[in-house]
Amino acid sequence: MTNRLLERIGIEHPIFQAPMGGANATPPALVAAVSNARALGFVGAAYMTPDQIGRECAAIRALTSRPFGINLFAPMAIPDPPSDIATALDRIATFHGELGLPPPSRPTLPAHSFDDQLTAAVDGGAGVFSFTFGALSSEVIGKVKRRGIYVIGTATTVDEAIRLERLGADAVVAQGSDAGGHRGTFLAAFESSMVGTMSLVPLIADAIRIPLVASGGIMDGRGIAAALGLGASAVQMGTAFLVTDECGVAESYKDAVLSARDNSTRVTRAFSGRPARGIVNRAMTELERDGGAAILPYPYQNSLTRAMRNAAAQQDRAEFLSLWAGQAAGLARRMSAAELVATLMREIGA
Repeated sequence: MTNRLLERIGIEHPIFQAPMGGANATPPALVAAVSNARALGFVGAAYMTPDQIGRECAAIRALTSRPFGINLFAPMAIPDPPSDIATALDRIATFHGELGLPPPSRPTLPAHSFDDQLTAAVDGGAGVFSFTFGALSSEVIGKVKRRGIYVIGTATTVDEAIRLERLGADAVVAQGSDAGGHRGTFLAAFESSMVGTMSLVPLIADAIRIPLVASGGIMDGRGIAAALGLGASAVQMGTAFLVTDECGVAESYKDAVLSARDNSTRVTRAFSGRPARGIVNRAMTELERDGGAAILPYPYQNSLTRAMRNAAAQQDRAEFLSLWAGQAAGLARRMSAAELVATLMREIGA
C-alpha cells in the first residue's frame, strides 16, 4: 500500500499510533516499536517540559532509525484564575485522603512556554509534527516545514480542516466524536462539533486537497478499510495501542479498556476542564455531581487533578484515573505493538 502521505513521511503502513499525552501512554519503547513495524509511532509531548521532550526524542532515536512523530497542544488563551476554588478543593480532598496524599493545593500553571516546547520538538529528530486544540499561525507552520518536518493539524469539523489547509498544514487528522481523549475542537462549540468519524472523513475529504488521517473508533482492519474507502490516506489509532505490551499505562487502565462495552465511555470535563472522552469511573462520576459545578476551567482543573492521577497510576487504582478511551474500546486486543500492526495489515489484506 502506498500514497503520497505515506511516501512523504517514509512509512509503509497507513497506521499512526496516536500521540496520547500523560500517564506514560507513549513511552519510547512503544513509539519505536510502532515505527520499527513500518507504521508511525507518535510521542504525546504536550505535558512535557522542553528538557523532557529532548530526552524522550533521544531515547526514541536510540531505538529506531525510522520516522516518528511528536505532538503538542496549540497555545490557547488562558482564563483568569477562578476566585473561589473551595468546592473544587473539597471534592478532590476526599480522593487525596484515600490515596495517602496531602490535601490538594491551589492549581498552578506550567513554567515553560509553547515556544520552548516547539523548539525542543523540532530539534528532537521527529519527521512529523502534529498539533491539536487549535490552529498555529502560518508563520509557525512554515518555520516547522522549513526544517523538513511534515506538519499535521487536528480538525473536528469541515471548517476547521479548511482553516488548517489555508494556514499551510501538510495534512489533517479528522477526529471523530467517537475518539478517546481530548476533543480538538477550536472553531465552534464542542456540542456542535461532535461529528462521528465515518461521517466526518468523507465530508473533509471532499472539502480539502491535502491528505487526511481518520481518527476515532478505529480498532481493527474493518475500521481501517472503511476509513481508507471514505477518503483517508491513513488512520490514527489510540485506544488500540493502549493495551499493547509496550504502553506504559497502569494495568488497571488496560483492564478497563479490555472490559469496556459500547456504552462505557462519555465525554467529560471532570479531569482537565476540557471535554474529553473516557471510560466512566468513580472519580468522573463524583466530580460531575451538581452538574460539574466544582470543575474548574482548563488548564486549572488539569493541574488540580494531576497529583491524584499520578498517585492512582502508581497505585494502579483505575477509579481515580482519567481512563481516556474511544467508543469502540471493547474491540481492543492485548498483544505487542508489532503484532498489532502486523495483525491490522493482515486484516485489510495487505
